[in-house]
Amino acid sequence: MRRRGRIAFALAFIAPAVLLYAGLVLWPLLRAFALSLYHTRGLSTKKEFVGLQNYTDLAKDEIFRTAVTNNLKLLVVVVVAVTVLGLLLAHVTEGKGPVAKVLRSVYLFPHVISIVVVGILWQFLLHPSIGIVTATFDRLGWKDQPTWLGDPSTSLLSVAVAFVWYGIGFYIMLFSAALKGVPGDVFEAAELDGTRGLHRFWTITWPLIWSIRRVVVVHAAIATLNTFALVRLMTNGGPFRASEVTLTYLYEQGFQPNSFYGYATAIAVLNFLLVMGVSSVILAAFRRDPQAVRR
Repeated sequence: MRRRGRIAFALAFIAPAVLLYAGLVLWPLLRAFALSLYHTRGLSTKKEFVGLQNYTDLAKDEIFRTAVTNNLKLLVVVVVAVTVLGLLLAHVTEGKGPVAKVLRSVYLFPHVISIVVVGILWQFLLHPSIGIVTATFDRLGWKDQPTWLGDPSTSLLSVAVAFVWYGIGFYIMLFSAALKGVPGDVFEAAELDGTRGLHRFWTITWPLIWSIRRVVVVHAAIATLNTFALVRLMTNGGPFRASEVTLTYLYEQGFQPNSFYGYATAIAVLNFLLVMGVSSVILAAFRRDPQAVRR
């Protein structure tokens, strides 16, 4: 009786969360997958069941393949940039000089700005006639600059730079918390042992912040693969699809005139699977805590 009572007590606490998760996450996912098996347009109630036809069409869709490739390029650039720069700048904020104080007071500033404002701001910064970035490079002697957002070879990189600028503050904050969590006596022991500089970083700091590194990489990967507003505002996927990503292509297929909801939903399902797959690979790569392996 007591056991049954404990089980009922536990279920009473778990049931609301399970019901909310099922209603707000699982059910919409199942509905999205079901809708991706139909041909349907706009607000029309007419739906034609086509099975996996939308997915086979996507496999042949060159624009979709370009969008996925661009997503993966963004993923590599952004994850590497926020990890390296975030950790470097987090070390700078640990200092006591004026640079550290200024950095501590401003590093979260870009992250609190609306992503819409960030997109518009970077449009102006990279403007070929009035942009500060363009003018700065011009004064430094770079006269033959590309049109950053209008050149197929630089448009995706420009979006990546804006994305890193927007998100870097959050990752600096995570790495700063990780560095503060390293016990001071560990560093003191390393100092007495003569371990300093990069050697101390690779042998002590880097392994001890493993859990935060894992969070940073997974979070940055998910945020990058789900990027939409920045690309939509800065380049709208252009020029010539050079900066197209899956969610801007989804928007084009689902919410533009002559929209194809079923096709757009199939893109959403594949993007979801891509995010889940990449996240799983990253978690598998970080599955072993280096400190636990040494024990």
